[in-house]
Amino acid sequence: MTPFLLNAPIKDYIWGGTKLRELFGKESDLERLAESWELSCHPDGECIIASGEFSGMKLSEFVSLHPEAVSTTFRSGDSFPVLVKLIDAKNDLSVQVHPDDEYAHKYEGDNGKTEMWYIIDAEEGAELVYGFKENITIEEFRKAIEENTLMDKVNKVPVKKGDVFFIKPGTLHAIGKGILIAEIQQSSNVTYRVYDYGRLGTDGKPRPLHIEKALEVTSLTPAEKHILPEPFGQGDELVIQNLADCEFFRVFSFDMKEEDGELWFNEEYRTFQHILVIDGSCILTCGGTMTQLTKGSSLFVPAGTEPFTITGKCSMIITAV
Repeated sequence: MTPFLLNAPIKDYIWGGTKLRELFGKESDLERLAESWELSCHPDGECIIASGEFSGMKLSEFVSLHPEAVSTTFRSGDSFPVLVKLIDAKNDLSVQVHPDDEYAHKYEGDNGKTEMWYIIDAEEGAELVYGFKENITIEEFRKAIEENTLMDKVNKVPVKKGDVFFIKPGTLHAIGKGILIAEIQQSSNVTYRVYDYGRLGTDGKPRPLHIEKALEVTSLTPAEKHILPEPFGQGDELVIQNLADCEFFRVFSFDMKEEDGELWFNEEYRTFQHILVIDGSCILTCGGTMTQLTKGSSLFVPAGTEPFTITGKCSMIITAV
């Protein structure tokens, strides 16, 4: 089995922009390209295989037929574990929170949501919401929502290209305007909206809030800063950074600095790998087959794929479980 390209479903939300089309070549008839779901088997937006012998098949159908392509422990009928997105926030996203697995399984029939953000780019002055400034009681939280003073309580963090945030379930958060993000998360689409700046949706009505559920699941203490280990690699030619390592996913960034740079994957992995190119271009060679990857390319490497190489000057985010 060889690696194959994926086509991502596109989401048009009111806060989205046009950078996914302009910078990443995403194609859609939608005016706003808020999110592209680069690796997804979620029923709210599924990837379609775009190359190889399974071209045209939904990724979820492929996974059902070939569970061994996910990992050595994955079985047909299991829930695909992760979802990878590109997110273009032309405007502020709502202040929101996600539940953990226990709560989501009980009340939503979906998974909880642990996630991480990698800041691909950020305009000058861009910031995001990451938890509270200080400890808060549930009564204070409710009062801040009711009196429209919530934004005085949240922790606003300036961001720049290359920053990483790990968002545990229960962490109040919001992506601010002018930020382009790669998001790696559990496969889930459960969001509890707490504050939405008084905006109206496309139907001319305020978008619904989920206050009571949010009050039940939100952590009332400041979020812990995500500390990255030291990067490693081959001097200035190749820099590898471990971005996140948790029970749901492992994420690394690979920054290849030279046009003739070469990265070898010398073993057969027990889990799939998802490669998302966020800058530059490269060629992946596997079993005599060469695949051209450019900025915005999304590639699924099945578990057990024979060793392969990546050649070129590019930046990639690689996700596994």
